[in-house]
Amino acid sequence: MRRFSIPERAGWRDAAREAGFGFHAMYGEPYWVDDAAYGFSLAEIEDRIEEPSAELHRMCLDLVADVVGDDAALDRLAIPPEHRALIRDSWTAGDGTIYGRFDLAYDGTGPARLLEYNADTPTSIFEAAFFQHNWLIDQIEGGVLDGATDQFNLLQESLVAAFAALPADRIFHFACWEENEEDHGTTRYLMDCAVQAGHRTEMLDIRAIGVDAQGRFTDRQQRTIDRCFKLYPWEDMLREPFAGFLKPGVFVEPPWKAILSNKGILPLLWERHPDHPNLLPAFFADDPRAGAMTDAVSKPLFSREGENVAISRGGAVVEAADGDYAGEARIVQQYAPLFETDSLFAVLGSWIVGDRAAGLGMREDTTRITRNLSRFVPHVIE
Repeated sequence: MRRFSIPERAGWRDAAREAGFGFHAMYGEPYWVDDAAYGFSLAEIEDRIEEPSAELHRMCLDLVADVVGDDAALDRLAIPPEHRALIRDSWTAGDGTIYGRFDLAYDGTGPARLLEYNADTPTSIFEAAFFQHNWLIDQIEGGVLDGATDQFNLLQESLVAAFAALPADRIFHFACWEENEEDHGTTRYLMDCAVQAGHRTEMLDIRAIGVDAQGRFTDRQQRTIDRCFKLYPWEDMLREPFAGFLKPGVFVEPPWKAILSNKGILPLLWERHPDHPNLLPAFFADDPRAGAMTDAVSKPLFSREGENVAISRGGAVVEAADGDYAGEARIVQQYAPLFETDSLFAVLGSWIVGDRAAGLGMREDTTRITRNLSRFVPHVIE
């Protein structure tokens, strides 16, 4: 594994805007990096990223099967009691999943270690699936990269196949907060994948979803929403006033992903698979073993983009992020070093689409906490 510089492509910003990637820069800061890349060997990709990701996926599905009917475990995960039947019924019915992303710590030596599982909302899927693939093709065609250079990226074809596994027997709605350019662009991309899979689609602002007299969700034209991708986290949906109208089989990702998108799965996984090479010791914050760790990361059960994460070394906090999740219950996980070069720290985002490990996206930051504006850097197999 290495990070290297590479000439940026002429006109790539215009190409990004034309492709719907207007958020290549956000809040005046660059987000996409066109003049650098991370390089891996094929053995690293296959043995240290792809194969462990597939195993972690299987372990996570087994975990859901174990805890979906276990009230004590669901208490630890802070799943509201009034919605546990929804989650259990969704799992029992076999509600399909499209994607999930494992965030991994890997520094080029030893095994990759699971930091957390972003199993619900699809942050960075467009960048990983589409734009970094275009970057690779352009750099090869421009003679900058050798023609044999590859990329761990089966994402777009895997997304289309995953959408094709869902029956195209109804309108497939796609909902997000449309004023957010990143959310809108990401949702548009996934909707295009669904169109390629043969679905009839409709985009709407998630705030425009209504409920009819029969308790069914409806769109702006008062049509029933029978299947809907939503870029909105389950922990928030379950706490909204409309949560009583939720039912299995409607939303993608499905309700049972409320279990896997919760950082409480980290201690539950460690409890079931102690000393697994791709896991880190992790405990709920009220466990005495959590307090005994001196090099550790404290995380809320629910948080996004690194908010309210704190890193301790030698028992003292060395880095911490503010945010809106300070009041949440927490877990504590053993600290794992990230790949570091030129004072930049990189996290690997290993994507699961359907039931396969399908691709890699790299995020980097000047701190060890990956945040909203942490930059996306393409990768290659050298």
